[in-house]
Amino acid sequence: MNSKKLNFKIVFTIFLALFLVALTVNTGMAEEGAEETVAVEASGDAGEVAEAEEEVASVPYEEAEYRNFFGIDGRLIVWIISQLHLLFAAFVLAVPLFVVIIEAIGAKSNQIKFDNLARELTKLLSTAFATTAALGGLLAFALYGLYPGFMRYMTDVFHPYMFVYALCFFGEVFFLYAYYYSWDLLRTGTGKWVHVFLGVMLNVFGTTLMMLANSWATFMMAPAGIDMKTGAILDRGAAFHNFLWMPVNIHRIIANVAFGGFVVGAYAAVKFMGSKTEEDKAHYDWMGYIGNFIGLAAFIPLPFAGYYLGREIYSASPVMGNIMMGGAFSWTFIIQAILIGMMFVGGNYYLWNGMARIKGAERYTPYIKYINIVIFFCFAVWLTPHNLPLSGEERALIGEQYHPFSKFFGVMAAKNAVVNLLILSTFFSFLLYRRANKGQTMPFKSHGNGAKITMVFTVGITIAYLAWYAMGLKGQDLSEVVKPYMSPLLTCITIQIIALICALFLTFANKGKLAQTLLFVVAASISVVYFWYYGFVLMEKANMVLRFLSVTQVSIVISTLIVNTVIDVFLFKNAKEVGGIQWGKIPNRAQYALLLLCVAIVTLMGLMGFIRSGLRMNWHVYGFMQDKSAGAFTPSIAYMGWVVSLIVFLFLAMVAIVFWLGSLYGRKEKHV
Repeated sequence: MNSKKLNFKIVFTIFLALFLVALTVNTGMAEEGAEETVAVEASGDAGEVAEAEEEVASVPYEEAEYRNFFGIDGRLIVWIISQLHLLFAAFVLAVPLFVVIIEAIGAKSNQIKFDNLARELTKLLSTAFATTAALGGLLAFALYGLYPGFMRYMTDVFHPYMFVYALCFFGEVFFLYAYYYSWDLLRTGTGKWVHVFLGVMLNVFGTTLMMLANSWATFMMAPAGIDMKTGAILDRGAAFHNFLWMPVNIHRIIANVAFGGFVVGAYAAVKFMGSKTEEDKAHYDWMGYIGNFIGLAAFIPLPFAGYYLGREIYSASPVMGNIMMGGAFSWTFIIQAILIGMMFVGGNYYLWNGMARIKGAERYTPYIKYINIVIFFCFAVWLTPHNLPLSGEERALIGEQYHPFSKFFGVMAAKNAVVNLLILSTFFSFLLYRRANKGQTMPFKSHGNGAKITMVFTVGITIAYLAWYAMGLKGQDLSEVVKPYMSPLLTCITIQIIALICALFLTFANKGKLAQTLLFVVAASISVVYFWYYGFVLMEKANMVLRFLSVTQVSIVISTLIVNTVIDVFLFKNAKEVGGIQWGKIPNRAQYALLLLCVAIVTLMGLMGFIRSGLRMNWHVYGFMQDKSAGAFTPSIAYMGWVVSLIVFLFLAMVAIVFWLGSLYGRKEKHV
């Protein structure tokens, strides 16, 4: 008997058993009801029965607004189900984004290992998709069953987009299974690129689904297109394209990719430690590296996207913004800082351990301790709160509410500075890892005109963006008192542009390493050192300029990363290898780092989900529709911790089962 028939029989047997159990229970309930009726009739008290029926009939029907589930608060049920659905959805939406890229790299380079990796990840995706859909259906039932009044209003506002959502879901299902089951049929030649196109369409439908669902969630935080007094619908398009819709879209796409990469890394770590052959160890070591690389690559810009979202929340509702950073939710960001710090430490630790598989990497080992010092310093600053819950006696002892020393590390100016330093340090770690297997750099002139065009184009694009952004700063409508504080930002952008031009000429002169060093030094000096200091000046004298300061930091750092990446590619393109990469020769402790990264990103996603939804406090739709149920309260940090921990446990247990089931079906591809 083949596996398909066996699997079908198992599934059919399970469903048959469940049906028989349900039938038995219903029959039993019916029999009990009949026995009770007979007992009542036998008692001869027909008058009481008639009186009871008349009393029931006289009670008018009242439409339920809130319900619970067997005594369990409806809000808690929705919280758990929705978060589990979002975690699985993040994986299902993220994996196709990089699977298609991996498959295209394999098709372009004609390396079967990339194709095998893409196929294995898609197999995981196909098994996780069913769980995601089931949780989505369960969430819909929970919302409509427990919050009928609220869902009736949301359906009234968004019903045209709900039909579009249903159609996109069918499109995603079609392209997912077409993509997976046509792998062998479209494996070579033109057919391979047709297969890649199927993957692209899968991503189009999946991303559209996410953006449609985001409109409903963000409408609840920043309602638009309605009369805030009556709830009357004025503009469905404005309700859909509300103030927070695009910031959440950007943040979720980046976060999903980071999440998917780290989950893949954890899967590879488990398979690596359970591998019996050197071939399997080599394959899953390589898969873990790819997962960690994808996760870190997406995680680096994630703080920028998070800051953008936070800034827009402030703009949409200053009250909500203050609650987020200075009120009930402020200490959740201390927990967030711990998790983010753990992830930067874990990601770098994995890269450093990965050098053990590369002969000749020892020459970069001395740099690690200095990077480690920088990372832990940044971690400490991230953990430092601005204000402490002090007693009157303690405040009298230090002379003020804020600690005279730690207060300089607890403000956003300090935290933004160290985030940028963390990103620069992690990027430097990756450059060291990338160079570990390479010998002497290649002369830039040896790459021909194509390299020159690429460099000019890259530097030109970054300079054009910085110039456009500087003109936007210059055109801001600010008071004459505040406007002078914008000048240092414009000066810093000008310095970065000059540094980019110098880096271009240095690269053309075969001094690429010097060009990279110049950009690193300028970015660190401006975005970390100077802007840390200038942030305090703006807090005291021109608070409105602070939001422009942060964006300027991001712009300078991102431009440095982009140009330095392109320079590094040409520095070591076709460079002689030192000793080669021995896949599978990595210490087991590196696999524990991958597992830690997975647990941390799942916890972080759960925490941020709580913050995003909890900011509405006791509002279904912020400022218009209040939540009047018994569970309409802001959970304490302890309560949140218990629920998020439960969600993390359930997700990890469920994803382990899903991946195990996925590994039972399908032939095992040879890892080449």
